[in-house]
Amino acid sequence: MRQIPIQREEPTSIEPDPDAEKRILGGLNERQQEAVKATDGPVMIIAGPGSGKTRTLTHRIAYLLATGRAEPHEIIALTFTNKAAREMQDRVQKLVGDRTKGMWVGTFHSSFARVLRIDGEKIGYSRDFSIYDTDDSKRIIKQQMNRLNISTDDVSPRGIQNLISDAKNRMVSPEKYESVARGRAQEAAAKIYPAYETALRKSNAMDFDDLLLRPLELFDEHPDVLQKYQDRWQYVHIDEYQDTNHAQYMLARNLADAHENLCVVGDDAQSIYAFRGADITNILSFEKDFPEATTVRLEQNYRSTGRILALADSIIKQNDDQLDKDLWTENDDGEYVALMEALSEKDEAKKIERRIRDLHVREGLTYGDFAVLYRTNAQSRPIEEALRKENIPYQVIGGTPFYQRKEIKDALAYLRLVVNPNDTANIQRVINYPTRGIGKKTQERLQNFANKHGFTLWQAIERVEDIDTLSTRAKNAVESFRFLIAKYASKADSMPADELAQEIIRDAGLLSELRKDHTRENLMRWENVQDLVSGIADFVASSDDPSLNVFLQEIALMTSQDEEEDTDQVTLMTLHASKGLEFPVVFVAGMEEGLFPLEMAAKEKQDLEEERRLFYVGATRAEEYLFLSWARSRYRYGDRETKPRSRFLDEIDSDVVRTGGGGELEQKKNRFSSSGDGDTSTSQYDGVDPHYYRQNLRDGSSSSASRGKKRKLKRIEQSSSDGRRVVYDEGQGEIVPGVRVEHSKFGEGKVQDVEGKGDKATAVVFFGSGIGNKKLKLKYARLRIIG
Repeated sequence: MRQIPIQREEPTSIEPDPDAEKRILGGLNERQQEAVKATDGPVMIIAGPGSGKTRTLTHRIAYLLATGRAEPHEIIALTFTNKAAREMQDRVQKLVGDRTKGMWVGTFHSSFARVLRIDGEKIGYSRDFSIYDTDDSKRIIKQQMNRLNISTDDVSPRGIQNLISDAKNRMVSPEKYESVARGRAQEAAAKIYPAYETALRKSNAMDFDDLLLRPLELFDEHPDVLQKYQDRWQYVHIDEYQDTNHAQYMLARNLADAHENLCVVGDDAQSIYAFRGADITNILSFEKDFPEATTVRLEQNYRSTGRILALADSIIKQNDDQLDKDLWTENDDGEYVALMEALSEKDEAKKIERRIRDLHVREGLTYGDFAVLYRTNAQSRPIEEALRKENIPYQVIGGTPFYQRKEIKDALAYLRLVVNPNDTANIQRVINYPTRGIGKKTQERLQNFANKHGFTLWQAIERVEDIDTLSTRAKNAVESFRFLIAKYASKADSMPADELAQEIIRDAGLLSELRKDHTRENLMRWENVQDLVSGIADFVASSDDPSLNVFLQEIALMTSQDEEEDTDQVTLMTLHASKGLEFPVVFVAGMEEGLFPLEMAAKEKQDLEEERRLFYVGATRAEEYLFLSWARSRYRYGDRETKPRSRFLDEIDSDVVRTGGGGELEQKKNRFSSSGDGDTSTSQYDGVDPHYYRQNLRDGSSSSASRGKKRKLKRIEQSSSDGRRVVYDEGQGEIVPGVRVEHSKFGEGKVQDVEGKGDKATAVVFFGSGIGNKKLKLKYARLRIIG
């Protein structure tokens, strides 16, 4: 359970301090001063990247105190992280000294937890209520699932938890949710939601979402309590307003309704957390909510060079849903933004590594000055490998190094058992993962039998029929596990390592386990496992000894190096994790269609605009150098895919970009519009091996990519409404993970997995959140490939 410390300060009174007022305004630019002095009524500060947002907000609070316009207890400032809250408190204190005592500065959750400690009894909670963290909530949900006879094989507790949390963020009650639930997962959540709420009430507990919802309930049922806080907090400040959800928006409106002294700070162009419930319309509609609002635009950037800023401005100008702003800087134009084109993800990683080494030596930059940003966690693998091979230190922020991630270690455990079944540590790791009925007691009895007879654990598994202390059901489960490992161990010397890895990972149930619920985290884990298979396929294509054993040895050597604490490290992180940070040198990798923007995001305007905002955030992390890179082909889901470069590269200001060879960027406009005539082909690279530079020219051997059998396709021609001819491939051979298909009943979807052969072949297709995953028999499904 999460403990949030409660501090109680007595209101204090302070006198105006003219000297402090001068000191607070000194050093601020004209627009920042305007924002600081706009103290009455609703105020929106639109703060572009690197414009001094935090400085402006903290100086505004200090100005209120120093001029005597507000007492400390009349000010509340809400933000999203404890780190930001501490920084805000410290900065204000440095400006006005101890005059901050009594002021509330904290996150939304911690601040309203304090409100509930004080007044929660009015809605049925005692002051010592518990705050349940994610694990606590998941345990309660699992208990309710058992009570309601809802199997965790059909839907996972984590998936239910995410659905309930999403409903709460949108302020959807259990009753309302039941009426709108669609699909198996949502219908299960609709049954569990009210039971979960009842269980929380009985336990005198709240989850994190309740810390925002219950204050709204309190204010609605007890207007006198709301008035108390409105009278107390005469000045309400909200940082990162573009990241607020509906409940946070309603809390802000409630507190400010009486006096309207609400100051929000944010940048709509940096709203990138819709998947967490953030609602960009909160900031876009501020002036509509408060027609008399004062709007101040902080458009001067102190961080980036002129060319980097021009590129960023050209990115965001493509969005329709935005607040007008014109970024500018007094900084030098700086270096051109560099666009690096690569043949493969390994080639891309190598080019990034070379640029880092070059700038490190030539410009004297430390490794800590570099950041490599990417859209998905799975992209880190080739970059990590390239840096490791050249002994360049790095750190993965907001995530775990690729080969240390749980889902990867689980998959590698199966592969290691194929090579060495006597590997006890890896048997213990996966013998009951995914769950297959081999619990702790069964494992203990296996180990006791092994110890008694001097066997390894694997040898005990092979003799499971001789273990009298095991039930028939347990013996069958152990025998099934033994058969799985033995089956692939017998194929290890004859079957290509990438094909073997793909099959055992599928047969072991790892992919199915990760597909039980459609959470963002599980999708990322699923993609990571697929990228592991891609990495093995890449290894097979380029290694002189492409055996599974050699691959596992290389991985072991790669991950067993001593990890020393070192602040001078290249930073690897997702674009989402980079928000709020800055680096002298930034690489944005993987700028291809289907990856950035993501394929699903490109289909809806609002999702595409969020992807574009994400690109904007990534670009504006750079201070001096910005590199953009894309690969002509990339291993995804075990197959090499060829994709055109990202549409974003055709939208940016080409005057500030130069290619790797120093030439101007040639753009194809309107490639993705229905009337566009842009050429998305990669014909000049057709037939080029992405690893041509590593080919063994002595024996003329070919890569594993050419070993597969040619598939016969049935070509179907249709005419579209605008007269263009559309050609579809139809047939079992082309239904592979990653392909977009159309079903007569469910509509458009994306293939997640394919199992079986011939008449028994099935495909798992995701048809969107409204329908979810469907497992279809290809013989009858008549899926049509559309992309």
